[in-house]
Amino acid sequence: MAFFRKLKERMFKSSSKIEEGIDALVAEGGDAPPVPEELPPPPAPGADAPAPPPEVPARPADPAPPSAPPEAPGSRGADAPARPGLWGRLTGRAADPAAPRRVLDDEMLEELEDLLIQADMGVETATRITAGMAEGRMGRRLSVPEIKALLADEVTRVMEPVARPMPLYASRPQVVLVVGVNGSGKTTTIGKLAAQFRGAGKSVIIAAGDTFRAAAVEQLQIWGERAGVPVMTAPEGSDPASLAHDALARAQAEGADLLMIDTAGRLQNRADLMAELEKIVRVLRKKDPDAPHNTLLVLDATTGQNALSQVETFRKMADVSGLVMTKLDGTARGGVLVALADRFGLPIHAIGVGEQIDDLQPFDPEEFARALTGAEG
Repeated sequence: MAFFRKLKERMFKSSSKIEEGIDALVAEGGDAPPVPEELPPPPAPGADAPAPPPEVPARPADPAPPSAPPEAPGSRGADAPARPGLWGRLTGRAADPAAPRRVLDDEMLEELEDLLIQADMGVETATRITAGMAEGRMGRRLSVPEIKALLADEVTRVMEPVARPMPLYASRPQVVLVVGVNGSGKTTTIGKLAAQFRGAGKSVIIAAGDTFRAAAVEQLQIWGERAGVPVMTAPEGSDPASLAHDALARAQAEGADLLMIDTAGRLQNRADLMAELEKIVRVLRKKDPDAPHNTLLVLDATTGQNALSQVETFRKMADVSGLVMTKLDGTARGGVLVALADRFGLPIHAIGVGEQIDDLQPFDPEEFARALTGAEG
């Protein structure tokens, strides 16, 4: 729950954009709560009191009614509190009768769809989600909390099939190739995952395979020192495939559980990068035919819809097996993760909302959906 609170607090830009949009939808096209009927004012002091009504002669008492049959098990007596309606039972609370509401119709669905597109869910995903919200509910008058809960349910439904932790295999060492564009948080993600696996009792080796960026190597070395994980490096500009070969040989000799290999992320010349990745894989498979066992693509949430094209590009260059989304804090584009799940169906292993080790956690679709939509827990 601690990470969910952090996620909800730090995704305020995405959630507030959706929340404000839903508030506006209901406010602009909704029904105001009914105004209670005003009672007549009390008589002023000293004013003549109204005449009492004429007395009605007392009626003879009616005979006592026959005793009522015993109530069936589970039935409610006359004085029992009324059960909340279906929606109240679904959300765990009775709906507020005074809350403004709006009828779920075609116009409202179009406005909801536009709102989700603005949150970077994309047209196809937004259409699919609003269609799910409308199923069996057209014509129903909904309040803001009910709309948020419905939206969160549909987002969860889309994302549940892809919420899977990174698998750990019995084979040792398990080779994890990490790809992604420069600036996506790739090296930081490697450091955090290595530290978390080390904390779980796994032995880890990191290979700083982005040999063309000294800053990436230095960053990995800092994380390695923090976590007590060795980081293998090579001179700047060296062949990354050669480093990967040496790192795998060391991991095999030492019986390490995991070998995590950083890679370059230059997309200016995709042909060169593709050739580099292909060579790394080819060299690894000379020592282990099944390597790499995982290929993680790290994506930056702030890039929005550009993340979709990055997935398409890296799937052509490498056999991507799962996704990690970073920088969900401080962006209004968190909805792109829903679009990725809907379009590609790739496992989402983890999400990140900060720089600390515990700011990268396994992906929970329900928590993410509630944080994104502002729905109550």
